[in-house]
Amino acid sequence: MIKYLKQGKAASIRAEDNAKVRSTVEGILKDIEARGDDAVRAYSKQFDNWEPQDFRLSQADIEKAVKSLTARETEDILFAQKQIRNFAQIQRDSMKDVEVETMPGVILGHKNIPMNAVGCYVPGGKYPLIASAHMSVLTAKVAGVKRIVATAPPFHGAAHPAIVAAMHFAGADEILVLGGVQAIAAMAIGTQSIAPVDMLVGPGNMFVAEAKRQLYGRVGIDLFAGPTETLIIADDSVDGEICAVDLLGQGEHGTTSPVVLLTNSEKLAHDTMAEVERQLKILPTAGIAAQSWAEYGEVIVCDTYEEMVAKADELASEHVQVMTRDPDYFLNNMSNYGALFLGPRTNVSFGDKVIGTNHTLPTNKAARYTGGLWVGKFLKTCTYQKVTTDAASAMIGEYCSRLCHMENFAGHGEQANIRVRRYGTRADVPWYQPVPALD
Repeated sequence: MIKYLKQGKAASIRAEDNAKVRSTVEGILKDIEARGDDAVRAYSKQFDNWEPQDFRLSQADIEKAVKSLTARETEDILFAQKQIRNFAQIQRDSMKDVEVETMPGVILGHKNIPMNAVGCYVPGGKYPLIASAHMSVLTAKVAGVKRIVATAPPFHGAAHPAIVAAMHFAGADEILVLGGVQAIAAMAIGTQSIAPVDMLVGPGNMFVAEAKRQLYGRVGIDLFAGPTETLIIADDSVDGEICAVDLLGQGEHGTTSPVVLLTNSEKLAHDTMAEVERQLKILPTAGIAAQSWAEYGEVIVCDTYEEMVAKADELASEHVQVMTRDPDYFLNNMSNYGALFLGPRTNVSFGDKVIGTNHTLPTNKAARYTGGLWVGKFLKTCTYQKVTTDAASAMIGEYCSRLCHMENFAGHGEQANIRVRRYGTRADVPWYQPVPALD
């Protein structure tokens, strides 16, 4: 039996919030499409109090940002990027172009083709999320994307030097200091000063996520990556302190970030809730984490591992931290999650910052149908076909002609028929039965 010891906002209230966000974003997108740079500048001033002469950083600006970092800061960024680049390259190497002769004279294949232009959004208004630059820009670079535009909002009234350095080290071709819906719209729609891209990637708040959703189709997107979600699956092999740390560590992302404890130990559930209250008294980011916990925190108690798996798959959370006696049970049985973090020695923060996997992951139950951002998201797997002999063309043509006839596709059928007439009249096609030409 599944029992809720704590629940967050009702689904109906969340739906009302989402409707307000949709309406706001729709208006901004229409305005930017109509007025271009003027609208972008107006919204940047309104939301971020930021209206520089040029949102694009010069080479001198970039060099100044890089030089402002300490040697240790630079070393730490480069260490993280080394891990992320290495895993992205391993993923890229696993994707092979193929070409095979499926029958005599018939060659089929596919190529993995990088996208031409990608816009990478790096959140940075509340916290300077340096790691998001690695996750998007660097991964696109490994994939071979030709033009990479990276943007982040101003931080305390200026470009954040560590974000700029991370974008630069990762290989960004253009770096903008621009945030929110206006940044997403500028990259997707294009303005007088910003050329449009083919795809948008990167996490963001609910407004950024909604802008990507509304622009999907006009451009590609990686996935719906809205406010951070975290699910802790735990049994009594761990204690309330570590569970509370992992919940609040992700709750500090934002006031709308869901954090959920799923356990088969009611004692652990109560211990964790008590620990959350204790830690909120000393956590520097308690102002944000407390609201996240109050409005979006949940504690769910199950009887068995099987119930926990079923509930976890229903939640389809972005991050799933598993701290049980047998974490591999969840690896082997769960199907809906953005990323798993197995055992108490690892945690979501490792994945967010440095371990090497990508931290841009599906939210809002999108994990039911997609994984997270990876090098393959920047590649189009495009097929091709080639028929090299008369016999093969005539043989395929006969099958195609009959199949088209069943579907009443006369024009399609004639595409096949003309090849049967032209290539199937030779003695090396013993099964050939002539198909009459059109009158």
